[in-house]
Amino acid sequence: MKIHHIAIQTTKLEEMRSFYCTYFNGISNQKYINPTKEFESYFIHFDEGVSIELISRKDIVFSMDGEYWGYCHLALSLNSKAEICELTERLRKDNYQIVGEPRVTGDGYFESVVLDVDGNKVELVFKP
Repeated sequence: MKIHHIAIQTTKLEEMRSFYCTYFNGISNQKYINPTKEFESYFIHFDEGVSIELISRKDIVFSMDGEYWGYCHLALSLNSKAEICELTERLRKDNYQIVGEPRVTGDGYFESVVLDVDGNKVELVFKP
């Protein structure tokens, strides 16, 4: 297993994209927009290592109770949909809270989301 990406929620999506691309030679994908959820994001890829997902959501305000701007979640890349489903069920059985059931996202990932011991979101992802 390896870290797939780190997500940062921001109110300054375009400026953050420019920052990571300009100063760190990141390469951005096209903006993903989900108008229903008022969600927009970019993935910034680098020569090696993890990517950064920049996220903007209209429903997020700064709060230490739940969602907030800044670092958002850790994503771990698995090898298949089956591995994600199996690990999700193992975590559920071990009494970890599943906050995102296994599903295909609008941008083509298969993922589930679990909370770690401190309540941090951990995404389990597979990109076919």
